Order: sequence, then structure tokens, then C-alpha cells
Amino acid sequence: MTPQRWVYLRKLLSGFPSFPPSFSSCRPRVFSSSQSAADNMAEEAKKLAAYSAVDNNVQNNHVVGVGSGSTVVYAVDRLAERVRQEKLNIVCVPTSFQARQLILKHGLMLSDLERHPELDVAIDGADEVDSELTLIKGGGGCLTQEKIVAGCSKFFVVIADYRKDSDALGQQWKKGVPIEVIPMAYVPVSRTIAKHFGGEVSLRMAVSKAGPVVTDNSNFILDWKFEHTHNWKEVNTAIKMIPGVVETGLFVNMAQQAYFGMEDGSVKVRKAPVN
Repeated sequence: MTPQRWVYLRKLLSGFPSFPPSFSSCRPRVFSSSQSAADNMAEEAKKLAAYSAVDNNVQNNHVVGVGSGSTVVYAVDRLAERVRQEKLNIVCVPTSFQARQLILKHGLMLSDLERHPELDVAIDGADEVDSELTLIKGGGGCLTQEKIVAGCSKFFVVIADYRKDSDALGQQWKKGVPIEVIPMAYVPVSRTIAKHFGGEVSLRMAVSKAGPVVTDNSNFILDWKFEHTHNWKEVNTAIKMIPGVVETGLFVNMAQQAYFGMEDGSVKVRKAPVN
């Protein structure tokens, strides 16, 4: 080590703010205040949507389906707050391990579809919502349980921030449609989807483990990056008919209402079109 570098290291360890050109790669990353402000705004928007949905759709003696993801955290916070303040009798059915842990953390009553096969309302997030309330879900890998719980509910409510609001799927969400598959079938399913519907299909790889993401059901996740808008009802049905497919992240004609927290602090409510 040269004398100059030794002097620099001693200054660095003592908190002396000196960064010579040769050590430019050691400079700490500085995140822009605008990025931080945007993140804070999005989190506040999630909270607004979640609180509004819980306040307007959950009543005493309700059985509530609890979705998964970052926005649902705020919904469970508000649900627990109302249970304490209003002495509500609420039963919660989770869509994932994460949702189950949130319910237990807040001391809410935990149940399942065996004991409560019919739910009064389900509240869940989405990766993207189009103008007709068709959803892309499954960015967190819980699409199958989420669709089952939503399908068992009398009223399915979506909560999201303004970044998830689109006129058409693919406008905002660029990671594609998640598809849960049996592990041995991921290659043939990928090839079949690409052949019939175009686009690119990839196996979702894990971040903190070697190999692919494994769902709560011990399956794999494919992400289909489609090239153009489709008839989503037909595509959803066709993909589900491919041997090895467990479920898709396309939620068609399932959501009755969506709550979007907006940048200006308001909440926009969109209802499903009447067919």
C-alpha cells in the first residue's frame, strides 16, 4: 500500500470527507431527493387507497379475504385499528404466508376456506388495473391463492396507487403476466405460450436463493411479456388449458371495485363495467 493511500484510509476511518480521484468508485451512493419524494408519495397513495377500501367495504361480522403485497399491509393496519376502536367481530382468510403473518401480527381472527368457504369481501392489491378492471396479479408469486380467495368472495375490491392505473394492460406494468406452473412442465408451457400468443416467456429466478422462485404451492412462476393487447378472457382460458399450468395472473371479470390513491392525496374509485 502506498503512503498516499494509507493517509487516505486513515482520514476516511476518522470521518474525514476526502475522496481522491483514484478512489471515486468508493464514494457512497447518493439517492436524489426527487426519487425519495416519489417513493414517499407512492406509499402514501397506497395507504389512502387501503384505508378507504377498508372503511367503505368492511362491516361487523364480516369474513374478509386478505390479499398479499405491499398495499395490503396498510389494509390490515386499518382493519386492526377498526377492530380495536369499534369492537368489530371480523374473521380473516389469508391468501399467502405473508398475509397469514400479517393477520397473526395484528391479533386478528385467523381462519381458512374450510371453515369459511364464502367470504363477504376480499381486499387485494394488483400489479396493474385496466379500464375494465381486468387485473395483472402475481408479482409477489401468490396468484393462485389470491384468485381462489377472490373467487370465494361476494365482493372483490382492489387497492393500488396511481402507478398501477392503466387504460390497457401493459401500459404501466412491464414485467408481464405471471403464470404458475408445475415444475416439470415449465419448458413445454413456455414454448406453447410463445408459439400461440407471441412475446417472451421466462422462468422467474429467485433473488436470495439459487435457482427459480418457488411458490407457496411448491410450483414455478413463468412471466409472459406479451407484445400487444389481447382478448384477455380468451387468452386466460386458453393458457389455463395448457397441461401443466396451475393458474394465470390474469383476473378477468372478478373485481367489482378498485381504489386508487392519487398523487394529489385523493382516492379515485372505479367500478367494473356492467355487462
